[in-house]
Amino acid sequence: MEKAYDHTKYESKIYQLWELSNAFSPIVPKSKNERLLAKPFCIIMPPPNANDPLHIGHARFVAIEDILIRYHRMKGEVTLWLPGSDHAGIETQFVFEKRLKEQGKSRFDFDRNTLYKMIMEYVQTNTKTMHNQLRQLGASCDWSRHKFTLDPDIVQVVLNTFKKLYDEGYIYRGKRIVNYCPYCGTNFSELEVDYKETEDEIYHLNYGVINIATTRPETIFADVAVAVNPNDKKHTSLIGKTAVIPIIKREVPIIADVLVDPNFGTGALKITPAHSATDFDIGIKHKLPIISVLDDQGKMTNCPVEYLGLKANQARKKVVEDLETQGYLIKKELITHTVGHCYRCKGTIEPKVSEQWFVKMKELSRKAIKLIKDKEIVFPSRKYEKFAKNWLKSLRDWNISRQIVWGIQIPAFRCQKCLEWTITNGGAPQNCHFCKHDKLIQDQDTFDTWFSSGQWPYATLKTTNPNDFEFFYPTTIMNTSYDIIPFWIIRMIMLGFYETQKPPFKVVLVHGLVRDKHGIKISKSKGNVIDPIEMVEKYGSDALRMGLIWGANLDNDISLSEENIKGQRNFCNKLWNISRFVLANIPNKSNYKFQILKPKTKNSDDKEILQKLTNTVKKVTKLLDKYRLNEAAERIYSFIWKDFANDYLEKSKLRKVEAQPVLEYVLSISLKLAHPFMPFVTETIWQEINKNSSGKNNLLINSSWPKN
Repeated sequence: MEKAYDHTKYESKIYQLWELSNAFSPIVPKSKNERLLAKPFCIIMPPPNANDPLHIGHARFVAIEDILIRYHRMKGEVTLWLPGSDHAGIETQFVFEKRLKEQGKSRFDFDRNTLYKMIMEYVQTNTKTMHNQLRQLGASCDWSRHKFTLDPDIVQVVLNTFKKLYDEGYIYRGKRIVNYCPYCGTNFSELEVDYKETEDEIYHLNYGVINIATTRPETIFADVAVAVNPNDKKHTSLIGKTAVIPIIKREVPIIADVLVDPNFGTGALKITPAHSATDFDIGIKHKLPIISVLDDQGKMTNCPVEYLGLKANQARKKVVEDLETQGYLIKKELITHTVGHCYRCKGTIEPKVSEQWFVKMKELSRKAIKLIKDKEIVFPSRKYEKFAKNWLKSLRDWNISRQIVWGIQIPAFRCQKCLEWTITNGGAPQNCHFCKHDKLIQDQDTFDTWFSSGQWPYATLKTTNPNDFEFFYPTTIMNTSYDIIPFWIIRMIMLGFYETQKPPFKVVLVHGLVRDKHGIKISKSKGNVIDPIEMVEKYGSDALRMGLIWGANLDNDISLSEENIKGQRNFCNKLWNISRFVLANIPNKSNYKFQILKPKTKNSDDKEILQKLTNTVKKVTKLLDKYRLNEAAERIYSFIWKDFANDYLEKSKLRKVEAQPVLEYVLSISLKLAHPFMPFVTETIWQEINKNSSGKNNLLINSSWPKN
């Protein structure tokens, strides 16, 4: 062995060795009896977005999942880690449009098919980069089963589910208030809106017999009523009378509704159903008309000519000036309130009435909650179980249509004669389902990316090897960060159970986010980004992986610094130096077999290290079974560095020949324990100590986990 471990010399070669040996591909039993005797272990990889290189958050989930995969593979279970990539809908189109902007272009310069093909080419190029990065991180996933959310067979599964949901009454086309981003040009579900506390001015306005307060004076032209709380005594005498909208002097009724907060503003609420979720609910209840004064670009429409075409913030400024000039502005004051922002472009969300496709959530969420309550799906972290159930309880109907090009186009066709919709599961119908007219136009909208990725566990297994779905479903573990629970986890539970009548996974293993050494969230804007590939190239994959699980329970955020990673690189070197010491005493014989069976000894030092090793195996196994990965890593670190290297190895120098069998055995077991955490350095050493071996045991990845 060379004097120092140089990861750059070994890591790519070791990964090629694993791939060529098919170590990542499980052999699924073919017969029913064989499948009953075998124990499956399956993780479906959360598919990284195919729009940018991997970030440090991806590296953390890779480290966590690969540790579990390698551990269960060594335990002899039929182990599958299925990799994938996500087209990521609006996220990818947003990133691509930023690149177009840098070239002085925009999405409007291209027709739909051309733009789609351009994004596809970009995604395919980036996916190759992403796959190479996963290899650099040591991901022992089965590349032969890789799936992409826009693979034709995956798309067909998604379309089939949509058609089934529609036929069974779960999907409807409705005109409702949605969260619309004028910049991105699409609406979002409630989960995709970032609500932030914002300081804004609230304006008290004279509406004739009543005064109202609003933060959106530019929308007064869409007012259809003024509402007060029926229990608000100061306003009850005005119910049934009329208010007058300033500037346009249109009369509107004063109505009563319990949704009005009598303590906010003046206690009187101007009702603008087209631009407020609360107002929309009140408008539907009281059968009020709907008037919109903002178009799809967020510009003023259906208003006096002097405001036409102005952006909302420009119109607000001018409307306030005119209200003040005409004597309608009573006062203005600063308030702090919550405002929705687009999670992609960070611009202000405009509530907007629009006709969209919705999924009814009530029944689907009820069944998902029952799966969690009945422990058919287990959250090892109780706080995230509660978090998931709370989200499921609060879900509104899910708006699944998006006004973007990149994604799966909704298979809905509108008749030009009767205006009814015909739904298919792929392909255009020959004529209208209702009037048989043959002029139909397909909806240009695409599915919300979470509608397709919400079907990921069963869609992947149904489209890989013939026996995969029957053998591996429900999958064993779904691992993701806590911020994705409302976006993805709860939707997989709902859609998975709906489609298969089984939970999509047995365990939801939630991990925290990666923060910098000061505990601050990592972001480009803060300048504290840690590039995982840069760290791999500098310190090695093993050092980064250990750094990503060290020092914090899985469900907590971790603070990561280059110093942490460098410290774990030192541990890799320590293990390498221990191995060099042990191998230095091996006779130079071509037929020499390394000691992998527990030797018999009467020496007290030998007995002590063997007992400590036994205890470590028991403890690490127990910790891994409970997903306490950081504690398992720390226990292995302590045993190898302190018990083995500092204590026993130093004592053995006085009796090298006698202690050699014990040294070899302890090293071989230590390598097995460390392998899931540090696969490259341990496999490299294993190849050195097994040069004269052949068959399955020649690869550490294929070796058996130490027995307790």
